[in-house]
Amino acid sequence: MNLEGQTYDSLTANFAWRIPARYNIGVDVCDKWADGSGRLALIYEDADGRATHYTFDQLKTLSDRFANALQASGAQRGDRVGIFLSQSIETAIAHLAAYKAGMVAVPLFALFGVDAIEHRLGDSGAVALITDHAGVQKIDEIRAALPKLRSVFSVDAEQDHAEPAAPVRSFWHALESASADFTPADTGADDPAIIIYTSGTTGKPKGALHGHRVLLGHLPGVEISQQGFPAHATLMWTPADWAWIGGLFDVLLPSWHHGVAVLARRFAKFDGEAAFDLLARHAVSHTFLPPTALKMMRGVERPERWTLALRSVASGGESLGEELVGWGRQALGVTINEFYGQTECNVVVSSCAALFEPRFGAIGRAVPGHRVAIVDANGNELPPGAIGDIAVAAPDPVMFLGYWRNEPATREKFRGQFLLTGDLGMCDADGFIRFVGRGDDVITSAGYRIGPASIEDSLLRHPAVSMAAVIGAPDRERTEIVMAFVVLKPGFVGDEALVREIQQHVKTRLAAHEYPREIRFVESLPLTATGKVIRKTLREGLVQDAQGPAAKN
Repeated sequence: MNLEGQTYDSLTANFAWRIPARYNIGVDVCDKWADGSGRLALIYEDADGRATHYTFDQLKTLSDRFANALQASGAQRGDRVGIFLSQSIETAIAHLAAYKAGMVAVPLFALFGVDAIEHRLGDSGAVALITDHAGVQKIDEIRAALPKLRSVFSVDAEQDHAEPAAPVRSFWHALESASADFTPADTGADDPAIIIYTSGTTGKPKGALHGHRVLLGHLPGVEISQQGFPAHATLMWTPADWAWIGGLFDVLLPSWHHGVAVLARRFAKFDGEAAFDLLARHAVSHTFLPPTALKMMRGVERPERWTLALRSVASGGESLGEELVGWGRQALGVTINEFYGQTECNVVVSSCAALFEPRFGAIGRAVPGHRVAIVDANGNELPPGAIGDIAVAAPDPVMFLGYWRNEPATREKFRGQFLLTGDLGMCDADGFIRFVGRGDDVITSAGYRIGPASIEDSLLRHPAVSMAAVIGAPDRERTEIVMAFVVLKPGFVGDEALVREIQQHVKTRLAAHEYPREIRFVESLPLTATGKVIRKTLREGLVQDAQGPAAKN
């Protein structure tokens, strides 16, 4: 998007969507650049700092081969394919192959435990999975509960393991044995392309089903938040995992749509100094840094030690605040643009320093092409200054097709023509939208949106736990931490040893970022007449409701 000579008003007034009837993400982001020129697509840096370069030509051949391998394994158009890996060349190949074969990708966060994986693979009915040795070990525990999962490909297996109970195929052996001659599926813009599971704010996580057009719907928001991307863009990076919509559709795929190379490097544990070093060594021009990453980088002394090539930094997931934006201008040399969206309808609000000064306390203005409003409970638009639901008008190319096999939940997401984000906000007379609070019980911790339901479910699986409720408690570094209120079964003592045991139980069974960092043992929980936990009461009276020891890790 060229911002030269433009204003926000002119861009908005002149914007028009151009969504072709036939469109395939894989062909768009890979095949159209594979012209024999050797154009750089990906730099993969491993944990030891070794970098490997891949061109679009190579990606096309590799993804075509793996698309054939998927089909040879029995996967067909429309089938779901789980991708249980972090940032890597294999993750990229798997996504491209699935899209080009007309299959539906199901990305899975590499730190998920067996409960989280079982729900997502079982609910989606995935027939194939691409993972690594650590993922295979987790899958082995639940393979019997996933009867539709016929094929498991391991990226670090040197050969196939054909045990009847749990066969595992070598990803690279299957790829290299397959033909490079492949014709992509002729997909429509609305044909299903990906299922990304929500955080499970009410009940179990729901699968947000998106069509191929979702990438095109992302482009205006990415281009605005990245200062007119791809202008001046040479290399894009994010520490956000590609299993989340932010890493995948705010960085990897939009970059490749524009032919811009991406750096793949995800730290096992984010480190501010390592991030500065990586940005400097690779001369990264554009990056998406979640607020928690920015806060950790802000703690690094003398950032002027590194010579950066940054032209743009975007951030989203939490409010940045004036102090963090000011630090960014000094330490990073750019004004950080904040953006807002969610898995079902992403990057619909954004700041853009090239067009207007950020208004502190606001998350930005509606991205050109999207109509964002504040509405009441009936879907009626509210006047400036009134607090209501942040909502997006349908139809919209970035909007999900619906929740996977959950029509009631899809209907509940809408009020008239508007999709409700579930967040409360207000809009001023100039169109700047302010985030007021969450309309549900989602927890925002270290950039992750975490739902309490699956954590509570995991807690209840511990033999000592009778009842449990989870909320977000304010935390200076993480914005919020996961806090659990636990009622114990008779005969158990709520001491520090039990706290650590329960924390470890959730960490290994669910996900490392979702375990309760603070646990408080209580005699009872506040309940509605129908037995639902009143989390608002817990939030309002953390100290009064807590009984016994608490632990924070």
